[in-house]
Amino acid sequence: MARFSPFPLAILALLAGGGMVTAGEFTVNTMRVPEMKAVFGQVQSRTVVPARTRTGGTIRAVNVTEGSEVEVGQAIATVVDEKIALELDAAEARILELDSQLANAGTELERAEQLFARGVVSQGRVDQAKTQFDVATNQLAAARANKSVIEQQAREGAVLAPATGRVLTVPVTPGSVVLQGEEIARIASGQYYLRLSLPERHAAEITEGSAVLLGQRGLRGSAAAETELEGRIAKVYPEISEGRVIADVEVADLGDYFVNERTLVWIPVGSRDVVAVPPEAVTTRHGIDYVSLATADGPTDIAVILGESIADAAGERIEILSGLRAGDTVLVP
Repeated sequence: MARFSPFPLAILALLAGGGMVTAGEFTVNTMRVPEMKAVFGQVQSRTVVPARTRTGGTIRAVNVTEGSEVEVGQAIATVVDEKIALELDAAEARILELDSQLANAGTELERAEQLFARGVVSQGRVDQAKTQFDVATNQLAAARANKSVIEQQAREGAVLAPATGRVLTVPVTPGSVVLQGEEIARIASGQYYLRLSLPERHAAEITEGSAVLLGQRGLRGSAAAETELEGRIAKVYPEISEGRVIADVEVADLGDYFVNERTLVWIPVGSRDVVAVPPEAVTTRHGIDYVSLATADGPTDIAVILGESIADAAGERIEILSGLRAGDTVLVP
């Protein structure tokens, strides 16, 4: 039986003018097909960003788990610092104190202006009262600004998602004590792609833009019927490390894959010339495959060994490993 090869239609080319079917005859010619290699690719995210705390304290709540989908700005955890509530009470008390001082300074200034109008006090006394009023006003403004800072610190207890994506890890639990800037979660926010690590001998044969095929998930699949997705080689890195060349493959619809999940990928690493015939030219009798060859003495059945199924613009073809050569004329029913 013929084996199937995961060749995308777009990457096959027919050499020497292709096969010609005329009056039930097929002239065998050479076809060039890509040489595919099955390798493992690892799913990666373009960017993985950490969600960090903006203030230290104790984690009161964690709103996400591994695998959760989050939107940018979404609160994923809450950090509480008990000292902030005390500092806020002290700031409010300070504001009340300065508000009273400002009211008293305003009364003193008004009295000094009235006495100056009657000639009882000098201008220096009025200037002194005015200065005390301005100092109290500025102190009250500073106290209110300090309260705003404390309130902002309290609001920063909410840990926000820095980007839209999927939560990979959450290394903390409610009740954990964290410091400012500590990591609460890691979020895969970029487009998923496949990272390939190939032997050095294939470095010169891998080109950007080449088509690739992905097998079924779960490290299964070795036939075209079992492939799921198509992609292309987006980047080949110029450095070889430890005898391996690294390449990135862009594939659509990888969003439900796990980061670091491995999957089978078929990539073109060269090409080869094959002899192929239409599938209807092959007959099987008692487990042996035959083709009918047109000779000067009439049709002759030739036993052949079949290879892979190939598809091109002219239709489906079956590779013949032995029994035929370019230039032979095969009879097609």
